[in-house]
Amino acid sequence: MTGWPCCFEPGAAHDYLALLSEPSCCLGCLPRDPARRIEVIATAPVLASGGPLRLRGTWRVLEEAEAGWRYRLEAAWPVAGPADRPVGAVPPRLGRRAALSAGPLLCLAACTPAASAADEAAARQALADSATVDIHSHAGHVIGTQRVAGQAPFLPVAEPMRAGGMAAICLAIVSDSPVHRVMADRRIRPFRDPAPGELRAYGEASFARLHALLREQELAVITDAAALRAARSGRPSVVVSAEGADFLEGDPAGVEAARNRWALRHLQLTHYRVNELGDIQTEPPVHGGLTPVGAEVIRRCNRLGVVVDVAHGTYDLVKQAAAVTTRPLVLSHTSLADAPGRFSRLVSPDHARVVAGTGGVIGIWPPASRFPDMAALAAGFAAMVEVVGVEHVGLGTDMRGLTGPAVFDSYRDLPALAAALLARGFSAAELRALLGGNYTRVFAASLGG
Repeated sequence: MTGWPCCFEPGAAHDYLALLSEPSCCLGCLPRDPARRIEVIATAPVLASGGPLRLRGTWRVLEEAEAGWRYRLEAAWPVAGPADRPVGAVPPRLGRRAALSAGPLLCLAACTPAASAADEAAARQALADSATVDIHSHAGHVIGTQRVAGQAPFLPVAEPMRAGGMAAICLAIVSDSPVHRVMADRRIRPFRDPAPGELRAYGEASFARLHALLREQELAVITDAAALRAARSGRPSVVVSAEGADFLEGDPAGVEAARNRWALRHLQLTHYRVNELGDIQTEPPVHGGLTPVGAEVIRRCNRLGVVVDVAHGTYDLVKQAAAVTTRPLVLSHTSLADAPGRFSRLVSPDHARVVAGTGGVIGIWPPASRFPDMAALAAGFAAMVEVVGVEHVGLGTDMRGLTGPAVFDSYRDLPALAAALLARGFSAAELRALLGGNYTRVFAASLGG
């Protein structure tokens, strides 16, 4: 049997795991449909390196769907040899939905060779004189409670942007970090309630750290649409952003304060804590979606010229946000799944269409567990484009914010991604839209001009 591993505990090797029909980014992405996952009990710990696994063992079809499982591979051990062509795999031209419905272990791994130097040079030429944008980033080690408290050194941001041709990034603080952490099952969850004033103060300290990075590395701050359109990688720029509006502590007036003091121009409503604005994908719903406070924050963002980002919000929250906003929405970092798991950060086609229906943009992110190489990441872009159209998709790397490895882990990788997108069949004009033009349009619609 061949499939993508999903492990239940931290570590590199496991004797109990799941085998899936497509890669997942975390346990929250475990498919609900038991036909799309297999319980694996191995004879010894199996190394799960991020790519597909080829295993041999005793096959069982469970009579009573024990603990939610329909299939089990017992006494399993890894089979030597490449796992890039899964047992029973269907031809690549067969559609993804058909492949997933054809059987429990049909996995279409991306095996396209890496882009050549000539391919990357052509991609650079296609992006020349365009405003390339990463719509969700924590580059430079700008986040983390110890870094914010201790003034830890930064990693280079401007230099990799120049080297790779990245003109601008939406660089985000995280204001709920003091109250969430990575649990043993690899899910990020809140572990306590914040004290009054705690997250407001942490947000201020986080914005201060972000601006210290901008000064140290001479990154320009983008505050209007003209500046983003004019941004080029020779003079790297930043859109000041916040992941989670927890620093508001339920007070919508804080949006204007952050805009005026810290040049905030991109605000994600929720993160890993069910906050005063609404529900999140990774926890049980509390509010039924968007709260009245969340709706008022959206209205203020629309009036003040701040992009509204609904990443991490539940489908109900996104639908309600779309009904409130008068500007396009952004969902900055995710990827597509036909049927996301209960606490998955992935989105369904309908979820994505709601964002696109506002004129907005969905950012594709690059966890290596889901996209093991650039060809697979390009396929992730193509899957989203098929659902919402090329004008509604962008790049959201979550740079230095992912808990595991990423296939795109430096801005030097931009030419390789661009080459993979061109190889996938996107035109030069579509490439420019995907890697910055679409977000630039939304930014202008949100800020005016």
